[in-house]
Amino acid sequence: MTAKSGFDAGGVRFYFHAALVMAACIIAGFGLQALRFGVPGAGASLVHLHAFFFMGWVAIFVAQTWLGTRSVTVTDRRYRARHRLLGTLAAFWVLAMLPLGILVTTHVIQRGVTPFFFQPQYFLFANPLSLFAFAILVALALANRRNRPAHIRLQYMAMASLLGPAFGRLLPMPLLAPYAWDAAQSCGLIFLLIGMVRDYRQAGRVHGTWWWGLALILLPIILAHALAASPLGDTLYAWVVAGQPAAGMPGMALGAPPALP
Repeated sequence: MTAKSGFDAGGVRFYFHAALVMAACIIAGFGLQALRFGVPGAGASLVHLHAFFFMGWVAIFVAQTWLGTRSVTVTDRRYRARHRLLGTLAAFWVLAMLPLGILVTTHVIQRGVTPFFFQPQYFLFANPLSLFAFAILVALALANRRNRPAHIRLQYMAMASLLGPAFGRLLPMPLLAPYAWDAAQSCGLIFLLIGMVRDYRQAGRVHGTWWWGLALILLPIILAHALAASPLGDTLYAWVVAGQPAAGMPGMALGAPPALP
């Protein structure tokens, strides 16, 4: 199979290098926040649990990409066996990430500490929908585990769909309001475009799975805007904040910036 007639298996090294770049973006984003503002206190157990599972996913993703690369580039079957074993753990790991992501989202909104450049009512939909999109991409990758070109691209896109919070800590978010979430989440598309261009240069066409990733990163943004602006959005937001410190705070208004020291 030539580079211009199909998708070469030898290109798996690209995905391992890309995994390292994605991990570096996440560490840079959250590391910068920790340096500037510190980490949540001991009472924020839910936030710490959320951080453990989401950063744990980054480690799993990098390890899986390395094992997958080794299983293709060397003859030792142990790499493939370890890749499959860690893949089983990854599937259960995602099942824990989903409820934790939703719980942290509602916790932040209920306390009235949604970042001031996000509309709380929009954030209520955008964050969970993006997590479901991530889970769908992982599920599609697992369903296509015997189809290496599809599998590796779907896992790559799943990771790209999680990069929004990291870029949100690197971009000038207050200047991007009220579309700050959209801008940060869309940064993951950069990695998809790089992969698509690479496909076209090597194979003369773009692998069909890329369109799933584009749709599942963009669709949550569109749906979140539609739902947040609907009567359903008003009702759900009112139910979430009822009896909480954020009760009475308008859902579709941006918060006030914090006072300068």
